[in-house]
Amino acid sequence: MPPSDIAPRDRLIVALDLPDVAAAEAMVGRLGDSVTFYKIGYQLAYAGGLPLVRQLADAGKQVFIDLKLHDIGNTVARGTESLARLGATFLTVHAFPQTMKAAVDACAGSGLKILAVTVLTSYDDGDLDAAGYRLGVTDLVEVRARQAQALGIDGLVCSPAETAALRKITGPRMSLVTPGVRPAGTELGDQKRIMTPGRAISGGADYLVVGRPVMEAADPKAAADAIVAEITLALI
Repeated sequence: MPPSDIAPRDRLIVALDLPDVAAAEAMVGRLGDSVTFYKIGYQLAYAGGLPLVRQLADAGKQVFIDLKLHDIGNTVARGTESLARLGATFLTVHAFPQTMKAAVDACAGSGLKILAVTVLTSYDDGDLDAAGYRLGVTDLVEVRARQAQALGIDGLVCSPAETAALRKITGPRMSLVTPGVRPAGTELGDQKRIMTPGRAISGGADYLVVGRPVMEAADPKAAADAIVAEITLALI
């Protein structure tokens, strides 16, 4: 789907970073029609949340499974095949060539789209240096983006600060999904490369992943509606 065809509300992906399925179901109920797209990551998946993917999909929601797979090719392929049966829209893998190729091959013929995580938004140049990388964030993101494009990856997970540069590499075909989005006045948490929703969309992001600013709001539904309104204005 071309980015221009994505409705503003469908561009907000709310991260259900909650301790159990009951809490997640309660939050989905509170958010109602304000949210159409949810992310299920480590915390909820490991607390029995994977069946919720099918439940949400059957209810007309889109789901992003954020498990950032990375292992030997066969293991990634078998895991991807299993997850493809749940009805999710997106699945993340780390942007290492063997991992990306295994996931792309394994989901062929399904409706699942693979997103490659370039560099985590909690990392900066110092973190990469400490981990032994010779490249800084900007250069490493670009290298991984080009590899992902060549391997047929559907989209990239990247910092909102990187979307404009990545769009020049990927063109319109690949989706750019950005965590590290924080409405003005909210806490940064553990993110280091962040941007407000409006600026992220204006910079070329297709989807925004937002967790704590919605989950921890006094009125989560109002918080989600405010982000959608900001997205809508940025698209005008």
